[in-house]
Amino acid sequence: MAYWIASSPHNHNQAETSALMRLVIYALLPGIFAQWYFFGWGNIIHISLAVTTALLCEFITLSLRSKSNKANIRKQLFDGSAILTAILLGICLPAIAPWWISVIGAAFAILVVKQLYGGLGHNPFNPAMAAYVMLLISFPIQMTSWQPTLSLINIDLDFANTFSTVFSGFTLDGYSVEQLRTSIDGFTMATPLDTLKTNLGLGFTVFETMQNNIFSSSLPLSLGFSLGWEWVNIAFLAGGLVLIAKKAIAWQTPISFLLSLFVCSFVAYTISPDSSASTLFHWLTGGCMLGAFFILTDPVTGATSVKGRLIIGALAGLLVYLIRTFGGYPDGVAFAVLLCNMAAPLVDQYTRPRTYGHNIDSAEASILKEKPNKQGEVE
Repeated sequence: MAYWIASSPHNHNQAETSALMRLVIYALLPGIFAQWYFFGWGNIIHISLAVTTALLCEFITLSLRSKSNKANIRKQLFDGSAILTAILLGICLPAIAPWWISVIGAAFAILVVKQLYGGLGHNPFNPAMAAYVMLLISFPIQMTSWQPTLSLINIDLDFANTFSTVFSGFTLDGYSVEQLRTSIDGFTMATPLDTLKTNLGLGFTVFETMQNNIFSSSLPLSLGFSLGWEWVNIAFLAGGLVLIAKKAIAWQTPISFLLSLFVCSFVAYTISPDSSASTLFHWLTGGCMLGAFFILTDPVTGATSVKGRLIIGALAGLLVYLIRTFGGYPDGVAFAVLLCNMAAPLVDQYTRPRTYGHNIDSAEASILKEKPNKQGEVE
C-alpha cells in the first residue's frame, strides 16, 4: 500500500508513514466488518495471527541488523507497514483455513518478500500478494477451503466453533471443515468464481449456474451476484473511495483497472452471454475491489507516473479477466498484481516525465556552453 504522500516533486511536506498506514487500515475496516458479518470470525482470527507473526518477524529481522538501534527498531516496527501487510493477507485467506496458513504466509511476506530485499520501500513485489500466491501453490487444499455464508451453513459457526476449527480442524461438536462447507441443501460450496468456472467447464450456461443458492443476492436488480461476496466488495470499494478522497492513493490505477475489466467482460458478455459473466459479477466477486484500491496502488511495487499507473491498471484488468476466463485459477487478482509488479519498472522507464533539458539538441548545448559572460569572454 502507499507509503508516502506528496502533492508534487517540489513539495516535500510528506505525511509520516505511520499516519498513512493507519488511514489505509481504517479504510479496510468496512470490508473486514462485511467479512465478519457474512462469513463469521475466521478472517479476524487469521488477521490476528498474521499481525502477531509479522511483528515478531519484523522485530527479529531489525534486531539482527547491526546498524539498527532500539529507537530505530521501535520506529520501523510500528510504522504500520508490517501490520498492513498482515491484515491484507488475513483478509485474503479462507475463514476456516488452519492457523499455520496465516503464520507461514505472514512470515514469508515479511522475512522473504520484504526484509530480504532491504525492508520498506525496496521490495519489488507486493508482500501480501506474493505470500498469498506462495500459499495457494504450496497448499491448494487448505487455500481453497472456502465456506458458504453463515445463512447457508446448517451448523452454528460462532466464535468458539470458528476458533476450534482454525486450530484443530473441527468444531467443538466434532464437525469437520468439509462438513462446514456443506450448505443447507447438502451441496459442498465454493466461491462464486470457482463455481462458475467449474460449471462452465461441465457445459452449464451462466444462467443455469446462477440458479445455485450461492448466487442468490440481496441486492436489487442483481445480475447473478453472490450472497455476501458482493457486499464485501462494495465495502472495500467504499474504503477505497475514502482513500482517493483523502489523496492517500492515486485514482488512475483503480479506475483504469476497473475500466479495463469492464471492457473485457462487457465485450465477452455481449458476444456470448451463455458462457461469459456480466461486468458487475466480475467487479463484485473475488478480490476485485481489494486489489483495485488496496493492492495495485502500492507505489513501491507499482508504477509512479500518471501514464504508468493508467497502463498498469489496464494491464491488471486484462490479466484478471484472462486468468479468470482461461487460466487454471478462478480469481486472478494476486497473479495479475505480481505480473504488473514485474512490468512496473519498464513501464515507468517509458512513461516517466523527462527532466527539463533532457532532449536538448547538441548544437544548442554547444551554443549554451559558449555563451559569453558579463566581461565578454566566452565561457
